[in-house]
Amino acid sequence: MSVSKTLLGLLATEPAHGYTLKQRYDRRFSPVKPLPAGQVYASLSRFERDGLAVVTGTEDGDGPSRILYAITPDGVTAWETWMYTPEPPSTYASSTLLTKVTLALISGRDADTVLDAQRTVHLERMRELTAAKAVASASDLLAMTYELAHLDADLRWIEEAGGRLESLGGELSGDRA
Repeated sequence: MSVSKTLLGLLATEPAHGYTLKQRYDRRFSPVKPLPAGQVYASLSRFERDGLAVVTGTEDGDGPSRILYAITPDGVTAWETWMYTPEPPSTYASSTLLTKVTLALISGRDADTVLDAQRTVHLERMRELTAAKAVASASDLLAMTYELAHLDADLRWIEEAGGRLESLGGELSGDRA
């Protein structure tokens, strides 16, 4: 995901301070791993430098002055171009789980244990999400069903890979040298 384009999209809804953008980003897109504040302010500086956002004022408060940014027409164009351009499907080789299973097989270790542990974690997360769906807001439900679909696809792959471990181990054992 492009953090800077996401921040620009959040700025497209209304002018905001860096702190406000960070809060919105963390709440909606990264509740588990908060975005570093420095990344937000670096993006805002680039937006300003590149003509994608302008400073519309400052507000004094208890702490340092807060700079208010607004998206420019060029910023809207850049953001909408990004938003409406389809993402290429990610390649299978970028999966951490695939990497772990492959390394277990190459090294002669127990890949079944890797798959079993991942299956357990996925099923637990699916149970959590399924229970949370009953009280979720519409926007949270959208994110939850997206995550559930990906977990389900991963579980199907885990089952398929588990059925192939013996033949895969023989094929990959040549990579040990």
